[in-house]
Amino acid sequence: MRVHRQPDDTRKGIIVAENRTILCALGRSGPSVFKREGDGATPANRYLYPISGFFRADRVQRPKSALAFEALTPDDGWCDAPADANYNMPVKLPFGASHEVMTRQDKLYDIGIILDWNMPVAGRKRFGGSAIFFHLCKPGYTPTEGCIAVEEADMRWLLQYMTTDTRIFVHR
Repeated sequence: MRVHRQPDDTRKGIIVAENRTILCALGRSGPSVFKREGDGATPANRYLYPISGFFRADRVQRPKSALAFEALTPDDGWCDAPADANYNMPVKLPFGASHEVMTRQDKLYDIGIILDWNMPVAGRKRFGGSAIFFHLCKPGYTPTEGCIAVEEADMRWLLQYMTTDTRIFVHR
């Protein structure tokens, strides 16, 4: 699977997979090879692999996929504090360090895939940036904080073909 940024707006992209093209949202800073925590960039010029998925069972059906999917619960969070030992890992709420709440009010995390950026051991000195997910997009494909985001129908189509061996390459 290849992700190309759009020439007129680097915060939007086109995914090419299985001879199909799909619109997507990218980070507010566009693709970058110099990814750092909080920079809003989507990691580029490196293969990203799906690890597993998550979904909101109270809103959507479990996706059909070869990837393992877990239902989110209200106490699910994700640590985004680089100095914390749980950096770039799922945590249970309440949690003292900086974190994301996974059961968001919007629909972005109704279906999502955890990508291997900065994993399995978060490399605070090796790479920067936590929680690079492949998730659902906002209307109009508005920019993400560094993730790749698509419409729900496109996500469900892509998940038919996605495994832990799938390579996602974001072009700079």
